[in-house]
This record gives sequence, C-alpha cells and structure tokens, in this order.
Amino acid sequence: MVIKPYGYGIWENMQKTLDKMFKDTGHVNAYFPLFIPKSLFEAEEKNAEGFAKECAIVTHYRLKTDPNNPGKLMVDPEAKLEEELIVRPTSEAIIWNTYKGWIQSYRDLPLLINQWANVVRWEMRTRLFLRTAEFLWQEGHTAHATKEEAIIETEKMLNVYADFVENWMAVPVVKGIKTANERFAGADETYCIEALMQDGKALQAGTSHFLGQNFAKAFDVQFVTKDNKKEFVWATSWGVSTRLMGALIMSHSDDHGLVLPPKLAPIQVVIVPIYKTEEGLAKINEVVFKLKANLQAKGISTKYDDSDTRKPGWKFAEHELKGVPVRIGIGERDLENGTVELARRDTLTKETVAIDGIEVVIENLLNAIQTNLFNRAKERQVQSTYLVDTYADFKTTLDEKPGFVLAHWDGTPETEEKIKEETKATIRCVPLNNMQEAGVCIYSGKPSTQRVLFARAY
Repeated sequence: MVIKPYGYGIWENMQKTLDKMFKDTGHVNAYFPLFIPKSLFEAEEKNAEGFAKECAIVTHYRLKTDPNNPGKLMVDPEAKLEEELIVRPTSEAIIWNTYKGWIQSYRDLPLLINQWANVVRWEMRTRLFLRTAEFLWQEGHTAHATKEEAIIETEKMLNVYADFVENWMAVPVVKGIKTANERFAGADETYCIEALMQDGKALQAGTSHFLGQNFAKAFDVQFVTKDNKKEFVWATSWGVSTRLMGALIMSHSDDHGLVLPPKLAPIQVVIVPIYKTEEGLAKINEVVFKLKANLQAKGISTKYDDSDTRKPGWKFAEHELKGVPVRIGIGERDLENGTVELARRDTLTKETVAIDGIEVVIENLLNAIQTNLFNRAKERQVQSTYLVDTYADFKTTLDEKPGFVLAHWDGTPETEEKIKEETKATIRCVPLNNMQEAGVCIYSGKPSTQRVLFARAY
C-alpha cells in the first residue's frame, strides 16, 4: 500500500492528535526492533498461535548470483540464519523480553510506553487500509503493579480512542468487550470500539487489551513489592492503525469523492481565484494574501490555489474530490461587491458572504461541519441498529437491513461459531454498561441475560 502525500497528511494529523492524547495521559514513545527471534515469539503460546498463520519469516540473511542464470539472484544456502526471525505482526514478545531487564522494583512501575511503527501480517485477501500485508500503527504496552491498575489503564485507553474517533473523526462508536472467540491472542480481556460504515458493515476501529500476567509469566518479568516480595507484573496493550483511514473514508464520503472532518483535513480551506486578466489577479491576490494570513493565524490550514495551469471549474472539482471542508471562490466582481462565494463540502451548498469578518464565519463553519458530520453518522447508526428476538428475523435483518443487530446469545462459543458459519455475522462486542434483561438465545433457545451486538464486518 502506497499512501500518497495528501493521504499521508491525514494520517499525520491523526498521529499528531493521538500522540498528544497519549502523552497527556502519561505515556512516552520508544521504538523496538522489527525482527523478532522465533524463540521469543513462541514464548507466549496463545499469542504465537493466534498470529502464526499471518507471520512473515526471515530464514536467510544474504542473496547471491545464481550460477545457472547470470543476472538473477538466489538465496545463498550458506547464509541460513541460526534462528529464524519473525517480521513483527505485533510487538508484545520483543517488548516484554526487553521489559524483563527494565523492571526490577515497584519503583519502576507503572511503565507506560507507546511506539509508532509498521507491522506485517500476511493477509491472503488484502483490502486497502483495512487489511494490508504491511500497515502503520501505534501500539501501547504498559506494565503495572496491580491487576486493578492494569484494568484502569485498559479502560482509560479505550476511552481515549473513543474520544478521538468521535470528536476528531466524527464517527460514533459502541464501546464494548470482545467475546472469548474474538479476543486478542494472549489477552484476558479485549475492549474495543465498533463503528458502523455507510454500507451497514461494522468496522473494529480500535482495541485495548488487558493481558493479565500472561506475558509477564512467559518472559519472567517480576518486581519486588513494597513488602519485599516478588510478583509478576500486570500488563496491557492497545493500538489503532491506518485502518482508521478506511473508517474515515467509508463513514463520510460520497459519490463526489472524499469528505473530511475539518479537525483532520490536511487543507481545511481552499481559496480559488476567478479572473480574466493579470491585473484582476493582482487585485484578488491583495485581498487573499491578507485573508490567508488571518486564517492561518487562527490555526486554520489554508491553501491558495492560484496555479495558472487549470481553470477554476477543474480546481473546484479537484478540491471537492479531495474532501476539502470549505472552498472560497473569489472573482473581480466579488471584490467590487465585497463578497465571496463560500461552499461547504459536507452539504455541497454555496452561499455568498461578506469578506469583512469572514474569518469568524469560516471558523464557525468549520465547527458546524465537524458537528454535522458526526450527527449525520450518529443518526445513521441509530437508524441502522435493530433489536431482534428470533433467528429468522435475525437473518432477514442482516440480508435486508444491514447494520448493528442487538440480540440475545446464550454465552457459549459454540453458538457464536454456528451463527458466524451460517450468517457470516460476528459478535462485535458485549456493550459496556449493557442493560441486563431476561431473554432467550436466538439460536439455541437457552436463557440469556443480555443482548449483544452482532453485525457483518470488514
């Protein structure tokens, strides 16, 4: 997957925002190796087993010229590694092997570390942004003295993700806990945020894992307590990836192209001049340069597209395609009238407004667009969430009204797997603070105490 500069600008804005949120909650960044010795990767058995089918493996460290085919290269059989290396699909193994040397005492805890990195998971069927063999992400890995502290951390980071996705990406989410079948390999509990795309499919937008003492025991990470006793530390890990780019695209965009929430748009305002003469352009420039400086002083990312290689109509279409939230068109007649044409990407509407005081108008408009995108997505989520009580209605709803389905489940992995096999729908999560109600499982007819969130998903 190649991420072009404009798209990478969106990822940079995501990264910048999340990085601040992590640091505001006490975390620091570090970096760990891409290559993981196989023996380390195997140390936590559930984690290794869970990722085994997706691992890329380095077996040799050198190529050489093929003696039977000059100009071609082959693996040098004499350059076989003594121990194979796993190209990281996730970093728990290498990080916890490192933590063993960093953690000796309760004074070393909590250890709150994040890294921004790339990982490789050998996907057989790739889908841009959602499932690619290599992707960008962040992964937090923390160590704590008590179980309670680790659970608080796990929930805190889930809330950080939910805050970011809802308030920056303008995408509503459901916070919940994964079932045992869907849990991260090696975790005691996996917390998640689930988003609903425009086509009615769910997308896991972020996860936060309570790892218990599983990795601490696998890598013998112990600390001396205040009572001078040795105990294993408690762990969490949490991450989001460039999958969020896919969520952004599928949540807001339309047939005209990308639609971006202003808080993450690389360009929030684009100004396009409309002129016939160089003299006319000079007059427009005089106004625009001052306007651009005023907008940038307010922290509003502004582009003045005064290139002379494309006509205004082409520029309008191009910036609409790229999802720039606000477009300003300004011509010589506008200067005479003291007005500009203001177009908003989310509603594709235009209005004529006075140039005087336009900075405040644009600032308010960007906030209105951010709010509108969230409200629109929230309304769609509410309208596409259904309560069903029978298996027949469950299957009909999935086929005819795609979205979230709240239904009773008997709590067994066997029933969950049967439903998945027969309908391709999975339990996205058991919502946090879920309402308890007596019912019967839609599949088995056995007693149930709550509804869980089903959907077909990416």
